[in-house]
Amino acid sequence: MTTHTTIPSTGLAGIRERLWAALAARDEEEAAAAVFDACDAGTPLEDVLLDVIGPVQARVGREWAAGRLSVAQEHAVTAIQDRVIAALAHRTAPRPAAGRAVRRRDGAPAHRVTIACVDGEWHALPARLLAEVLRGRGFDVDYLGAQVPTPHLIAHLHQTGTDVVALSSSLPVRLPSAHAAITAVQAIGLPVLVGGAAFGPDGRYARLLGADGWAPDARAAATLLAGGLRRPEEPLPAPDNDLPHLPHLLDQEYTLVARTRVQLTHDVLRGLEDRVPAMSAYTERQRERTAEDIAHIVDFLAASLYTDDAELFTGFLTWTAGILHARGVPTGALLAALDLLADAQRDFPRAQAHLAAGRRALTLVPRQPDPGTHA
Repeated sequence: MTTHTTIPSTGLAGIRERLWAALAARDEEEAAAAVFDACDAGTPLEDVLLDVIGPVQARVGREWAAGRLSVAQEHAVTAIQDRVIAALAHRTAPRPAAGRAVRRRDGAPAHRVTIACVDGEWHALPARLLAEVLRGRGFDVDYLGAQVPTPHLIAHLHQTGTDVVALSSSLPVRLPSAHAAITAVQAIGLPVLVGGAAFGPDGRYARLLGADGWAPDARAAATLLAGGLRRPEEPLPAPDNDLPHLPHLLDQEYTLVARTRVQLTHDVLRGLEDRVPAMSAYTERQRERTAEDIAHIVDFLAASLYTDDAELFTGFLTWTAGILHARGVPTGALLAALDLLADAQRDFPRAQAHLAAGRRALTLVPRQPDPGTHA
């Protein structure tokens, strides 16, 4: 059905374009051929994983954000990528002997790394890429996949003799779950490496939550693990102030917002119906989407309270506004939703400050003129 061709002279860029074209056509055979041919032509497996498949997946995310891919299409493409990675892993040359330069906390050779996405995290492809990179570099890898509940992770670690744990998370709303997993793994004497967009571009939330290491990408993670990941004698410093134990959580603002998430979402939705008359004409699907948007706002507010970092919240809001703007959806209702949340959080000074920061950030984002569309 699909004819395998030689690698284009444009190198990795050409391979990426070939893979992208195959994914856009949902042609799984051609997608596999694109990466198989690259390996057969001498491109190292790690380069195919991180310089072809990884960037193409990032492009998938950008296309979704711009409204050029639906959620279903994005899921279909990601599933093809995952199957291609699996097929690629089984046809590559035998990997080198494990454990040569890898060290455990006690200085003994480390052979096994357990890789998992934190509880609630469904974006598993970055962790999958790391797993294959580490296998290619000689590590023994237990790859547990998406959203691994912390109790199940700990039970697995007790049974397998793992030397180090790598946790992945893409969404900052999973940081409380990541914190629980980091703490639980460390409690049984294992070091934890974390990575993914959830931890911030500079790893600030990795330091805040007390991880033993952070890596911005798979190559950096492999290098760090090869050098030996140890629990530090003292907690890693937080970026701006000393928050190893998150004392700001003593005010219980995060807990109260998280526990009332459903009620807050319901109340804000009702309030928007009063403030945005056009909502009376919404379809059931539009109402569901609006409720989902509000729930995301509440989740990111809670995450920003957990980390005590308003930039986490404002970053999400401006990202959301940009997506809505690209799709021709007015963003005015976002401001109305923030006002309603502020009314509900009037006794919470940190929440008020984060909501005010969000409002200021949204005023700098271009807005569509029609005020009658969902948030």
